[in-house]
This record gives sequence, C-alpha cells and structure tokens, in this order.
Amino acid sequence: MKSLLKPVLAAGLVLTAASPIISAPAAAQAIKGVGVVDINAVVANSNAFKVAEQQRPQTYKAQFDQANQRATQMNTQLDPLLKKFEADRQAENPNQEALQQQAATIEQLYEQGQREVNSIMAPVQLSRSYVAEQIGEVLPQAVEAAAKKKGVTLILSPENLRYADESYNMNQAVVTELDALLPSVEIVPPQGWLPRQLREQQAAAQAAQQGVQPVTAAPAVQAGPAAQGR
Repeated sequence: MKSLLKPVLAAGLVLTAASPIISAPAAAQAIKGVGVVDINAVVANSNAFKVAEQQRPQTYKAQFDQANQRATQMNTQLDPLLKKFEADRQAENPNQEALQQQAATIEQLYEQGQREVNSIMAPVQLSRSYVAEQIGEVLPQAVEAAAKKKGVTLILSPENLRYADESYNMNQAVVTELDALLPSVEIVPPQGWLPRQLREQQAAAQAAQQGVQPVTAAPAVQAGPAAQGR
C-alpha cells in the first residue's frame, strides 16, 4: 500500500485542479479482492484539498497580487524587446551578432523576473507542501479503511495497468474515508516549518556530521494534497 502512495506530490507540489472521479458501477468485481485507486484523483477530489485550494488565494492575496504585478511589469518590459528582435530577425540582412545579444538580454531579463516571481510566491508553495503533507499522513489509513470495507486485499494504481473495468474503481470509496478522517487541514504552516524532504536532508546532514545513521520516515507519507482550516 505504501508504494502506491509514493508518486503523489513527492515534491509537495499540489495539484492545481480536481481530477474527475468516475463512479464505479454497481456490478460485482470480476476478481474478488482486487481494487484500483488513483491516488492523485482521490487527493484532488478530497474535501480538504478542494477547500485549501479555495482558501489559499485569499489567505495569500498579498503574494498573488504582488506576483501578478511583477509579471505584468516583466511583460511590459519584454514586449518591445521581443517586437524589436522579431523585426530585426526578419530584416533582409539581419545582424546575427546583434540578434544573439538581443536574445541573451531578453532571456536574462525573463529569468530574473521569473526568479523574483518565484521568490514572491515561495510562501504559497510552502502552503501547498504543508497541505500535501497533512493529507499524505492520512492517505494510507483512508486506503486501508476503504479496502477493508470492500473486502479488497490487493490495490493497484492506474499507472500499473493497461486496462481495468470501472467495477474495480475504488476512488470514491477512498475519498469518502479520507473526508471522514480529515475533513479539513491548515493551509498556513507553523513558523519555521519545512517540507519533509528538506527536514530529512537536514537531519541526514547533521547525522553525517555527528557520525550517526539518520532515521527517515516512510516514503509513502510523502504523498498528498489537502485543504485548510480545521
């Protein structure tokens, strides 16, 4: 079960939109005890994740507004440069050296602006990682609870299958369990909080300095998105 959860938001990068869940028909499963769970779809359709996605633009409105303003400024700055570059490029005898210099300037300005936008949005990204980790902590319980209720002893992910009839689809059953276990989450991480991957890297570095073997958390817990406000 743990391996099933590994792919979900391994970097804490939360899904941007809920994936549709196709309801499984009432037909009995062709092979008793087997189910298919799309963890990404489960997470994206969980109440915790959806509420977090709705709340984040308001909670981090200042960051969104500032990032949008900087992006607009960057586009305003780059637009005349791009138009000049395109005009010069289509000239009868374009100066290749000048074109290369223009292209380098445009690329440098764009990358600088992108770094600034990313820096502005860092708290938002940290929020997404925080939400993902909270849901990832509960996902294994939700999957196990759904499996037990349906008498399923083997769960597969869509990535491992070429085809599976919808009667095997357990997505909604897992969403139901997840919503019951975790109806909502916090979207603002505590002061100084870091995603698990960074915490483990820091612990490993510290342990290496002290000559101690670090103990890392199970990778499965690294997998899920969620929403705010308990």
